[in-house]
This record gives sequence, structure tokens and C-alpha cells, in this order.
Amino acid sequence: MTSVSKSVHTVDPVKLDKLAEVAIKVGLQLQKGQDLVVTAPVAAMPLVRRITRHAYMAGAGLVTSFYADEEATLARYENGSDESFDRAAGWLYEGMANAFANGAARLAVSGDNPMLLSGQDPAKVARANRANSTAYKPALEKISNFDINWNIVSYPNPSWARLVFPNDPEPIAVAKLARAIFAASRVDVEDPIAAWTEHNANLRVRSSWLNQQRFSGLHFVGPGTDVTIGLADGHEWHGGASTAKNGITCNPNIPTEEVFTTPHALRVDGHVSSTKPLSHGGTLIDNIQVKFEAGRIVEAKASRGEEVLNKVLDTDEGARRLGEVALVPHSSPISASGILFYNTLFDENASCHIALGQCYSKCFLDGASLTQEQIKAQGGNSSLIHIDWMIGSNKVDIDGIKPDGTRVPVMRGGEWA
Repeated sequence: MTSVSKSVHTVDPVKLDKLAEVAIKVGLQLQKGQDLVVTAPVAAMPLVRRITRHAYMAGAGLVTSFYADEEATLARYENGSDESFDRAAGWLYEGMANAFANGAARLAVSGDNPMLLSGQDPAKVARANRANSTAYKPALEKISNFDINWNIVSYPNPSWARLVFPNDPEPIAVAKLARAIFAASRVDVEDPIAAWTEHNANLRVRSSWLNQQRFSGLHFVGPGTDVTIGLADGHEWHGGASTAKNGITCNPNIPTEEVFTTPHALRVDGHVSSTKPLSHGGTLIDNIQVKFEAGRIVEAKASRGEEVLNKVLDTDEGARRLGEVALVPHSSPISASGILFYNTLFDENASCHIALGQCYSKCFLDGASLTQEQIKAQGGNSSLIHIDWMIGSNKVDIDGIKPDGTRVPVMRGGEWA
């Protein structure tokens, strides 16, 4: 509880309230009578309380919040029985899936300590992650298939702030991280909702151009990277606001700077290197280097967290294939901040990236009407996981490849060509 009260005084309450309002009105566009399921770290309670208030002001049906506690998580690793690491709270995830099937919206507050499990047994971490991924799949499918309106925002958890700003006392680190979150989330301006309207329009221009090009693939070249990523048949680019199958237009990620689509699971060839560390499940994985053949990762190494990376790749058959490719200019506000957030929600919006695992059915022409079999036939990947990692920088060039082999410059030196 001390971390909650200590951090409250270093976070601007006016901007925190604006973030809560943006989460409800822009992130979710929560509808009157719609239920809301919220998950968050305990430290983020000040934000969740404001989100709950704005949700009810918008006419929410019922808001239900679930909290994760770092000390409780560590207690499991330090004292839990070995067999417990192959279990997950399936009843909870089934309940969430049921809530989503009945029209509830989903809001996740991120801000977990990226290094929380770095000192724990990687095998136990991998087993727990796999059990959670398996149990969560029915709920995750509702999200990844865009059946519902959903959103992720962040709160400056003190343990996360200390990692991002290690040379500052905790209150200063929290204040700095809060300011960075507010800036990236566009709530440090007078009218955040108008700012998001303009930003979504700019992202639509980029995705519309890419959709007009009808590329069959993208060729990335940079230090440690020379990879051709084939694009799924009938793929569609999206960015910013998206309309879910329930008809509600939402901004799933706040912040967001990306335009993204679905790669072809069988048409990725070459080698690629990460340009930022990946924080996954409380472990930091750095300097990832992988080799693709016919869409599948056949070699993988990392300077840190390699054992966890390889266990992630062994989650299932789809874990070694791509489910997303996203383009972000190096000059994006998050990249320009110069801050390494150790948090995928932010770091992926500072850099072009790819995601291992599950694809988004939304990223297909008429995706809402396609069956899982049709999505697979068009190249869409299926997996228990969806993990983004960063491959872009100011030294990466990208060409679009047309079906006839014609090449069109898409990015040069990390900027739109």
C-alpha cells in the first residue's frame, strides 16, 4: 500500500484524470449500459478509480476490476509447490470470456515491473506463462478477433519507474515516467480528445496509402537485418482507431503510432535483429537474433533471456511464426523522447516491429466475416501467444514488393519515404 500512496503525490492528478477520460471516451468509446472489465497492478489504483468514475459517468452498466500484486506473484515463485506452475485460474479467464461474449468491454492498465521475475527459475516462468496463455485463450480470441472494444493504457508503477530512471529517487522517477506517459498518450494538451481525432486521421492517411499499394511483401534491411516478410493474401492495413465487430470504434492502444497488418505465416525468409529489449513476463530479453525459413524461426539467440525466448518459441507451432508487422517512423514522439520504457506498449510505438504468434483477423479485407479456416488459408497465423518486439531504427530501410516484383520505397533511414 505504501507504493500507492507514495506515488500519488508525484503524479499530476489533472492529467491522470484526463488519461482516464481518454481511456473511456477515445480508447473504448464505452457505450451506455455496457459492462467493463478492468485489469491493473495494485499500484495503478489511483488511475483505475478515475477510470471507473468516468465509465459510470458515460453510462457503464457494471465495472469490475481485477488487481495483480507484485509481492503476491513473487510469493508464488518463492513458496509455491512445483506442480502449481502448470496451473492457471481458468475459471477467471472463462468468466472474462463469458463477459466479453455478453458484450463487456475490456480495459487493461499496464505498468508491471518488467524485471519482476528476472531472478526466478526461467523454467517455472515459462511453465506459468504457458498455463496462463492456455487458460486465457478463450478470452484473448475475443480481443484479437476484435469481437469487442478494448483498450490498454499505462500507469507509472514505482517499480517500473525505478527501472526507466535508475539514477533518480523514486518520487522523481515516478514523476518523470508519469510526464512521459501523459505526453505519449496526448493528455498533456488542452483538448486531448481533439488531439486524438487529428492523430487518428493522420494514421488513416498512412494505412490508406499502404492499402492502395497492395504489396505482396516488405523487405527490411539494416544492421543485423535482411528479411523479406510476405503479407497475407487479402491483408488490410490498420492504424489508430478501429471498428470492432460489435460496431464500436475504439483505439485499442494508447499511445499508438503504428500502422499494422498481418504477415503470411509461411512467407517470411531471412534474418532479423531486435533494436530494443523485449520485456516479457517479468524477464528482459535483449539483442534477439532470429533466422526465418519459409515463415518459421529456425534459429534464435539473445544476449540476455535466451532461455526464456526459446521456451516462448516452443509454446506451440504458431509461436515461431509471425502474426503482425507494424510500421512506425523513427521520429515518432515516443522515439524522440529518447526514453527506453522497457514496456512493449511504448517501445513498439518508437520502432517498426513484428509480433510472434496470433494474428488479428481484423487485418483482412472483410475480416469480420472470415472463418478461422479461411484466415489460415490466406496466411493468417494462430497461436496461444502474441508478443511484439522491435526491429526498426534510423538505420533500417524498407521496400514494398508488388506481386510483379516491382519495388516501392516505403521507409528510408527509419522515416516514411
